[in-house]
Parts: sequence; structure tokens; C-alpha cells
Amino acid sequence: MSEMRAMRLHAAGQPLHLERLPLPEPGPGEVQVRVLACGVCRTDLHVLDGELSEPRLPLIPGHEIVGEVTALGEGVTDLATGQRVGVPWLGWTCGECDPCRAGRENLCERAEFTGYTRDGGYAEYCVADARYCFPLPAEDAQAAAPLLCAGLIGYRTWRLAGGEANQRLGLYGFGAAAHILAQLAVARGQSVYAFTRPGDTQAQAFARRLGAVWAGGSDEAPPEPLDAALLFAPVGELIPTALAAVRPGGAVVSGGIHMSDIPAFPYRLLWEERSLKSVANLTRQDGEEFLALAPEVPIRTETHAYPLEEANRALEDLREGRLSGAAVLIP
Repeated sequence: MSEMRAMRLHAAGQPLHLERLPLPEPGPGEVQVRVLACGVCRTDLHVLDGELSEPRLPLIPGHEIVGEVTALGEGVTDLATGQRVGVPWLGWTCGECDPCRAGRENLCERAEFTGYTRDGGYAEYCVADARYCFPLPAEDAQAAAPLLCAGLIGYRTWRLAGGEANQRLGLYGFGAAAHILAQLAVARGQSVYAFTRPGDTQAQAFARRLGAVWAGGSDEAPPEPLDAALLFAPVGELIPTALAAVRPGGAVVSGGIHMSDIPAFPYRLLWEERSLKSVANLTRQDGEEFLALAPEVPIRTETHAYPLEEANRALEDLREGRLSGAAVLIP
């Protein structure tokens, strides 16, 4: 086999095109991976819409990849052909800049990202840096795909907000990340309050089914003050809303890579030692910790499969909020 099918982006604002491309060959330190499943993430929409403005074009998107190693590049010894791996958003770091040396590789000044500055998993094959591949059990690839970003970013957002120290946890935007994180939070004895698009009773019912003690629209106040609020909806107007919902000393953390502008808000919403933070990318440690926790909970993802060639439809379904859980492409 010398060719593969791939969905490719040529310009922001344009649909992806199904193309036949040469099979990518791994360079030193890399592995070739046969893609078994690739999750569809809201970050992919930000890339397609030009909101993340520096993609490598033409580009194969996709950074929630579950696959099988099919070839090893020079110097790779920690992985083997036939091994099941996951490939996440963070695709390469330099290891030399100040953030890298400080153990904050998620802030690497020269980082490369799968499906943004490196070709991703909307294809039958991809190439990945072996250091940034997570060994996975040979289980359901479709179910595992959302863990590689929705799960990992949700976990980092939860940790940055205080993790298990919070009892009442608000989740704004109940999509792929929130439906995974809700299961972890409930398993840790936390009370989950789910905020959806106003009027989205289907998502609210989904949240309750996963153990949320309360579910309502993002325009509603929770029945009691929250210890922390985590934002997964890319809506800047929710920042002051979330600050108003948390108790004094509470935390608001945004888990998105892009958000609409945050409107001006009165200082009293931030006062009383409330904190406001953002999450950037992930570290390999995040991946190792979360992927070990997921089967212990156990986390069950709700997914909707699409053939590779229907990537544009999957993206539009995500954009329009027609999904409960996560969309996954199957080559």
C-alpha cells in the first residue's frame, strides 16, 4: 500500500476535501500509525474557521487519534509495531526553552500540535513523534478516541480548579469534555451542576443520566453557590456568569483553546479572592495520569461514528449542537 485517503483543509472557511495522498513515512524518532478512530473536537472547528490562524496548510486535521503502530522510525525503541497507541494534541516540544525546562511543556515556545501544525488523524494513516504517543489497551478504539483531548483537557481543567478539593462543581457546555469529566467527578463524590445552551433539554437529560444533581441553561443560576466552575463552551459571555455563580474563594477555569471576547464585568464578581484561569494544551503527565484513571472509574464515552469521508457532516453536527457526547471518524 503506497497511498491513503485523507480529509484535507486547503484554506480557512472551506470544507475539507477527500484526497488520495502518499503514505506518510516516519522520520527519526517517529512512528507510522494506522488510524483506527479519530475524534472530532471543537478545536478542529476553530482551525477550519480561521480562529486558530496559523495552521500548516494544506492540513489534515484531527488530534484525538487511536491507532496501531505500523512502522518505526530510526531510534524508536519504546514502541513496537502492532502496538495500540493514542496520539494527542501536543505533538512535539523542544525540551530546551524555559517552560520545557521548568516542567511545563504545555507552554513550550516551539511546540507543534497534531492536526494544526502537524498532519493529524482525519486519514487512514498518520506519523507521530514516538515520545508523544500514549500506549493504550487494545479495546474499543471508537470509545477511546475522545479521551485523547476531551478527556485530557477536561482532566487538566479539573485539576487546575482544585480537583477533588471542590464539592460543588459547575460544568458550562455539556459536550464531549464535560460528559467525560462528569463521570470522574461523580466517582470522586463531587456534586455536578451542568449548564447547557438555554432550552437544550436533551443535553440536560444527558447530564442527569450521568449523575448531575442539577442541569439547566447557562442563563440560569445554580441552586447554591459553586466551589468551582469549568468552562468548555467557547463563549466569553459565560465568564462573568460563572464568576457570579461561584462562592468567595472559588475558581473559574476555561478549558478552551479559543473563546469569543469576554465582556467587561464589575470587579465585585472577581473580588473575595475568586480566581480566573485558562488551560493551555496538556502535558504527557496529564495523559499518563488520566488514561490510568479512566478505566478505574470506569469512564464510558458516548460516541457517534461517521465514515472518514463524512468529516464535514460530523463537524457541522458538532457546530450546531446536534450531538450528545462526541463524534468520531472511522477510516
